[in-house]
Amino acid sequence: MSQPKQTSQEGEERYATLQNNAGAVRAICSAVEGTLGPKGLDTMLVGSQGEVLITNDGVTILDKMDAAHPAARLMIQVARAQQERVGDGTTTATVIAGALVQEGVSQVLRGVPPAKVAHGIQEAVRIAAASLIERTRSIESLDDPMLRRIAYIAGRENDDIASLVMDAAKRIGDQLRSETFRFADTFTSALNGTNEVWPGILINKRLSPPYQAAEDRSGAVIVLVDALEPERMDEEALVTESGFKAYMEQKKQFLYHLQKLASLNVALIALERGADPEAEQFCEDNGIMLLQRVTSKELQRLCEMAKARPVRRSALAKPAVELSASLGHIGHLRYDETLGQVRLAGGSGTAFVTAIVTARTKDVAGEKLRIAKDAAAAVQAAYQNGYVPGGGSVELALARVLDRRREAVTGMEGFGLEAASQALRKPLSQIVTNAGFNPLEKVEEARAAQVAAGSDSIGIDCDSGKLIDCIEEGIVDPAIVKLHALQAAGEVAGAVLRIHTVVKMKTNHNE
Repeated sequence: MSQPKQTSQEGEERYATLQNNAGAVRAICSAVEGTLGPKGLDTMLVGSQGEVLITNDGVTILDKMDAAHPAARLMIQVARAQQERVGDGTTTATVIAGALVQEGVSQVLRGVPPAKVAHGIQEAVRIAAASLIERTRSIESLDDPMLRRIAYIAGRENDDIASLVMDAAKRIGDQLRSETFRFADTFTSALNGTNEVWPGILINKRLSPPYQAAEDRSGAVIVLVDALEPERMDEEALVTESGFKAYMEQKKQFLYHLQKLASLNVALIALERGADPEAEQFCEDNGIMLLQRVTSKELQRLCEMAKARPVRRSALAKPAVELSASLGHIGHLRYDETLGQVRLAGGSGTAFVTAIVTARTKDVAGEKLRIAKDAAAAVQAAYQNGYVPGGGSVELALARVLDRRREAVTGMEGFGLEAASQALRKPLSQIVTNAGFNPLEKVEEARAAQVAAGSDSIGIDCDSGKLIDCIEEGIVDPAIVKLHALQAAGEVAGAVLRIHTVVKMKTNHNE
């Protein structure tokens, strides 16, 4: 009777690291899985200074939570990778990864070698990914009603956000198909006002009068990756007569350069750094809008839209004809006092669109912006790569594919396929759990219905608990979101299952 007990203890010690890592993964998943699906709820994040953030955005929750465990950090990397690649589906990726780890650990504790389980999971991911691609439905135009549904679902069923996203998408057009263009980056938030799509860009700068009451204007634009001020001189040089004369000559030249800008009909000067008080006064007297300490990203967008070439202040010494070659042009320039932002449109360069999400408070505006960015990313992903049934139904169909493949595998890798099959049931299981139904009953009910109908789109209505066809009901997700979530989850699960020992690295005192 004593020998089995000893073997059990040895097994527990052997897999202590694996179980510890699995526990950390489970803790991470529990923080976000309650937000999954239409009945998912929010998570409250509390900072060290008492600050509070309420959200159900998976990547925001994981990115801001205090996670010290190395396995937990691996899970957070899954969410970040998902967000960087497709901008949506972080919760799904985390839930699948957590389920893969949990199911994989169960197989290991049964006696299956971890390497065999990990290899089987990787094979399962490959098979499931190929099947997912085959099930993808394409979108031919921005008028496809499924795009509106994707915006609505990814936008947490906020109809106003879905409408805003689709309005912006149709104005942008086929630029959405560009791999280098990120639709989500065109969204910004503001307090008060109303949701709108602006045919240009906004620069976040709160200006002082008289610009608050200024009317629309147009004209040339100059962008300085520098300060707008005379060349600095050493204080020691200023106390000498020759040094003071040189300083006064520099100021004279500086004012001449400013006059040159006015003669070139410059309406906007955008600076990476600050401006001299005399330059500020000159701009005010001559009706030139001066934007100081503009971010590099905003300067780049301004240059692209106005077709301006950024220069340093030394370029101001060039003749007017040469300097004019660096100028851009804006057809519409106005300060929006309500939003505290500068509106620019009608540039001679790249066409831009900015979608403005508004709310009454800063926290709500931030959350609405996160939702809108998710919806925008989902719409672009679907427009580029098509869509699949949502609501956990397609994952359930992929699980059935793995079940059939498992029957043909005789090696121990088959246990990895079995683990992946069970993990792919997790999204639907969690969705119906969040909706208040029995997950075992509803998942099996949906599985049997899919088998009977030969369908991959039968799921569960979260209001009634009845079977529905997700495609017919417009419950769909971008295919690339599901594909990347599956692949990222498989990678992190395989990594966690292969970890046998955790060793703390020594501190490098030379750094």
